[in-house]
Amino acid sequence: MKLEQKRYLELIEARINNPKSFQLALKKRSRRSVAGKDGRLLLLAADHTARGIIAAGNNPTAIADRFILLDKLVRGLSLPGVDGVMASADILEELAWLGALEGKVAIGTMNRGGIIGASWELDDRLTAYDAEHIRSMGLDGGKTLLRIDETDPGTARTIEMVAAVTTQLADFELVSMIEPLPYIKNESGRAVLDPSEEKLIKVVSIASGLGSSSAFTWLKIPAPTNPEKVAAATSCPILLLGGDPGSNWEDVFAKWENALKVPNIRGLVPGRALLFGDELDVEAAVARAAQMVRKNS
Repeated sequence: MKLEQKRYLELIEARINNPKSFQLALKKRSRRSVAGKDGRLLLLAADHTARGIIAAGNNPTAIADRFILLDKLVRGLSLPGVDGVMASADILEELAWLGALEGKVAIGTMNRGGIIGASWELDDRLTAYDAEHIRSMGLDGGKTLLRIDETDPGTARTIEMVAAVTTQLADFELVSMIEPLPYIKNESGRAVLDPSEEKLIKVVSIASGLGSSSAFTWLKIPAPTNPEKVAAATSCPILLLGGDPGSNWEDVFAKWENALKVPNIRGLVPGRALLFGDELDVEAAVARAAQMVRKNS
């Protein structure tokens, strides 16, 4: 299945002449449980653009073409073993309008205020979904990004916000998908990912304890070198992200395959690694990931 240009033009016209149709499509789509039949998940991540991330590989604006992005998502979602998508409201509504979310898990991204490269990047505020609209729009959960830099004052506000959101989503019996990442400042003062596995274990421990209930908490982390050690910090289910692997995509796939053997690592939620790979097309990349996710189930 692919997105035809004619259909995309119809979507543009609907935004002008029938905007409510996007909300209705999302609210009225057929739904399934998050865990499904086997408790394993392959979700496609598509919330990058809402935080200003539009590059993939060597192309600085690869994700910025909405027709290309939607085409790749529609193709990916139509493949066996793909359970759903995690995205911002614009993309979720467009996919629902196109009929691509029927029977799929839909997770809405929430705090996209930490624009990449901004001086306030780690003061990552709610600018997409809030918990009430996750519920009212018929979504299955909300995703928050929690980057922890112990020297940045914006981190404290973000931790407090993620804790509050997790409590609200648990009250609605909806998934709170937290992406905890350790961050540091580089020589130029820019916030960058801390590669320390010890720090990753620390932030996983912090995220697992946020909110007044962890019953509906899932975590989203990079594939670690020692997945058993990192996953041992929590009993919460974990999904692995992909990032932008570029030419190192084989290494990313190998790390996924190794980590997916750990009992509470339940699947993948990659975006650029599958949709904008240097060598594999969407169908080949997604099929390979889907096979990994359910290999040991």
